[in-house]
Amino acid sequence: MNRSLYSALLYLISPLLMVYLIVRGFKSPDYRRRWGERFGIKRLQQTDLLLHCVSMGETLAAIPLITQIQAAYPNLSITVTTTSPTGSAEVLRAFAGQVQHCYLPFDLAWCSKRFVQQVAPKNCIIMETELWPNLIHYLKHSGAKVLLANARLSQKSADAYHKRPSLNLPMLQSLDAIAAQSEQAAARFIKLGVAEEKITVCGSLKFDLNVEQTRIDAAQVMRGRWQALQRPIWVAGSVHPGEFEIMLQAHQRVLQQYPTALMVLVPRHPEQFDAAVAVVKAAGMLVARRSINDEVTAQTQVVVGDTMGELLTLYAAADQAFVGGTLIENGGHNPLEPAAVGLPVFVGPHHWDFKEITALLQEEGALQIINSSDALAQVLISMFNDKQAYQIASEAGKQVMLQNRGALAKQFALVDLMLKSES
Repeated sequence: MNRSLYSALLYLISPLLMVYLIVRGFKSPDYRRRWGERFGIKRLQQTDLLLHCVSMGETLAAIPLITQIQAAYPNLSITVTTTSPTGSAEVLRAFAGQVQHCYLPFDLAWCSKRFVQQVAPKNCIIMETELWPNLIHYLKHSGAKVLLANARLSQKSADAYHKRPSLNLPMLQSLDAIAAQSEQAAARFIKLGVAEEKITVCGSLKFDLNVEQTRIDAAQVMRGRWQALQRPIWVAGSVHPGEFEIMLQAHQRVLQQYPTALMVLVPRHPEQFDAAVAVVKAAGMLVARRSINDEVTAQTQVVVGDTMGELLTLYAAADQAFVGGTLIENGGHNPLEPAAVGLPVFVGPHHWDFKEITALLQEEGALQIINSSDALAQVLISMFNDKQAYQIASEAGKQVMLQNRGALAKQFALVDLMLKSES
């Protein structure tokens, strides 16, 4: 398949994109709004730099990079795009009034073309591996330079790219530079046909996560408000349908050993907030919703974290964490966030999007891989029982973060080189 066929197929299925937005809109009000942005018909201003994230995780990783770019180039106009409401919320929280922000349009040729013509960036930074053939084509056609930053490429994704070389190879080869997270990712890009001299191994920006003291303080205030300073607390973060019941089964076992234990259940997507509450109630457990500040009493067994942009604070208010998307075939989410605040971390076997990071945390003793509710309950109870083992795992996570910092400086150096070449 080449780009022309790809574009034709997208046009044929374009009515399904409308259906997609309507269905998502029933579940999450945020998907009912800003449709013009999804189809590239919002009026936008020309900008010097376009930076595209995907969702909340990529946006959090990009925020320090954007901040550093702003400090070095205060007169640079920047547009930041995302594809999800959670990512959008993070952009607005961090940069409201400082950058132009919108959703990235669907990769329909006319949508991407109109978007690029309006924004007309001299340079573009795309986070991780959010590559769209039409977007890249029109960026390069307009003369923009494109840097793939914080690039990760799992073997599964590499295999998918390899199946459609006539579509993907021209796109990959048109990138001006790639800042790879790891040697493994770099090798996969090279195997796909990217010139080796375009790739620099920089490490992951996720290791440069800066947890502000204000967030730590807010987390402790939250825990105190919950009257839970002495209660064992664990977070099931970024969990998906198919994992809710598993988390509750694990918590029921934890409650047998620690009757005062509290679980904070945080669904990955806003449209699953109500479903998560319903599942907790169906299990006969007492639940409080974070979004409406339900009172958390001594009898409350589960808090549903149904808010946007608060996951890191919820981690900081807890003692241990499970990171979701890993007991179903999703690929997982970032285990460094709980590790950064000193929590022992647990994930399921399906963590391929964070394979190298997971392996590093596991090797240093900060993370364990589990495959069932029973296994999760066992490790949670074990850590609550063994304060020494808990402390070792907690410190190991913090040390992994400290020892692997530096990706921000390396990736900014590539951005700086790209921006200076325009001046």
